[in-house]
Amino acid sequence: MIKEDRRKNQDRRAVRRYAVNIEVEWEGLIGRQKGSISDISSLGCFVLCSGEVENGETVKIYIPIADGMKIELWGEVVNHVLEIGFGARFIELNEAQKDFVEKLIVSLS
Repeated sequence: MIKEDRRKNQDRRAVRRYAVNIEVEWEGLIGRQKGSISDISSLGCFVLCSGEVENGETVKIYIPIADGMKIELWGEVVNHVLEIGFGARFIELNEAQKDFVEKLIVSLS
């Protein structure tokens, strides 16, 4: 059996990633789930979770910001690992969402 090396996948992020531990909620075809972002870049993030997703699936990622408020980011699953989590490429971010991600990354630098 030939096993694909996920690290050589064309969907790998080409920009610097920043390690984080942000408790989030995410929503896909199976409903809303809990998880945590383990790394983030301006193009996407990796969500640790046990929920099932498929490559190409669109998900919403809810990041807490303050006083129970959350910012919603849309992503496309580009890499999933069963029972570990998934990598998502951010899609359709508006300027405020892009600004939020950039400020978060600056705070991690």
